Amino acid sequence: MIPARTRFAPSPTGGLHIGGVRTALFSWLLARHTGGQFVLRIEDTDQQRKVEGSLKSIYDSLRWVGLDWDEGPDVDGPYGPYVQSERLAFYQDAARSLIQGGYAYQCDCTPERLERVRERQRATGQPTGYDGHCRDRAPEELAASRKAGNPVVVRMKVPRTRSTSYEDAIRGTVTLNYRNVTDFVVLKSDGFPTYHLAYVVDDHHMKITHVLRGEEWLASVPRHLLVYEGLGIEPPVLAHLPIILDEDRSKLSKRRGATSALEFRNAGYLPEALFNFLALLGWSPGGDQEILSREDTIRLFTLDRVKEAPAIFDRTKLEWMNGVHIRNLAADQLTDAVIPFLEDPDRGLPADVVRPLDRVYVRSIVPMVQDRLRYLSEAPDLLGLFFEEEVAPTAAEIVQKKMDARGTVAMLETALDTLRGFEPFEAGLLEAHFRGLAAEMDVKVGAFFGSLRVALTARKVAPPLFDTMVALGRAKCLERIEHAIDTLESAADQVR
Repeated sequence: MIPARTRFAPSPTGGLHIGGVRTALFSWLLARHTGGQFVLRIEDTDQQRKVEGSLKSIYDSLRWVGLDWDEGPDVDGPYGPYVQSERLAFYQDAARSLIQGGYAYQCDCTPERLERVRERQRATGQPTGYDGHCRDRAPEELAASRKAGNPVVVRMKVPRTRSTSYEDAIRGTVTLNYRNVTDFVVLKSDGFPTYHLAYVVDDHHMKITHVLRGEEWLASVPRHLLVYEGLGIEPPVLAHLPIILDEDRSKLSKRRGATSALEFRNAGYLPEALFNFLALLGWSPGGDQEILSREDTIRLFTLDRVKEAPAIFDRTKLEWMNGVHIRNLAADQLTDAVIPFLEDPDRGLPADVVRPLDRVYVRSIVPMVQDRLRYLSEAPDLLGLFFEEEVAPTAAEIVQKKMDARGTVAMLETALDTLRGFEPFEAGLLEAHFRGLAAEMDVKVGAFFGSLRVALTARKVAPPLFDTMVALGRAKCLERIEHAIDTLESAADQVR
């Protein structure tokens, strides 16, 4: 197995879309599976589209999902710099080489002229694109234009009639033609390259062996093969990943929910779950296994199991998978995962709950809700009752079906007397004893336990009753049951 050098090269133009994370993940998996290296490179040559804070968002997104890199802007490596705006000399040298070899030429066409050409093409029903006006002009004439201060770009000479083929690691033999490819810009007038030149130069210099990217780049392959040819570079292995579609088979849209990695983090997904889910978007390990650890995924990942067909982003499956991964966490891991959500000033526990939380206490209560958590963001609602100083259920909520206020008061008074001296105060022993009390009082267990649950938590649905009692502590249980009795007695005439 030959070690693969792969890379992920995002642009700092906003949050990292989930499709980009999937591309990074597959590239990372191939490098880790083969014992190679994974490189992070920032493609910031489109300076006008840069968004403040995007670089940090890219770093945070990749690291949260669990992807590390061996070389990058913040990790020293032998082929830096790893930010394209710091590599302009490489691209300018490459553009000069292309011109000298007859593969490219300079062009001083103004935006106004280019728009007139497009208007004429549209009017005659032709495909729009550059008309090759500067292709055969004398180099001296263009040099004089540049000297005069006119904007001059460098364009590739695209063959008028030609087709080409290459072997895609996912799609097999792909044949392409240049029928609709016009002479495209590789170096802009400001000295910055376009993607078509920059990525070829950088991948060659950084010794990248495998380029994994989305299938939307298939249409650009003819351009890239020309640049490879003009620079005398052997292309790396190209692998175009299947597109990700929404459940209705439309393009994955933010309108349907989170589409960036950090949005999934903020929504309460585990990184292990998103990692697992994205790995299966277009790849299969074989068999029916769907819950995979990082280690298993690295061991099993190969390009020949990546599918060509579109991958469907099934949110229901992701939710299920997140729940499975939550249930698989050890109590200490779950504790560390939910505390940031509990302490969140906007969506967490009420502001009057003292921060930082007592980790030992949180550790004692999280197992009670572990089976019910679908997202970590649900923790404040499910665990909030353990941090409330007081609860105030109504009489109607305390009294269960086919019970009345007087009978409910009698049940709660029996519970109160029992709890005052019950030892040891443990969930299993409490449950066994209270089941016996229900039989002695000749009341249904559901009614007895239901009234206790509402009295203690002001909720009809809560974590296991007797685990809740132990977590609240004897004193708070006694206080809340006494309050429930007072509520019932003051409303006895209204509740039946």
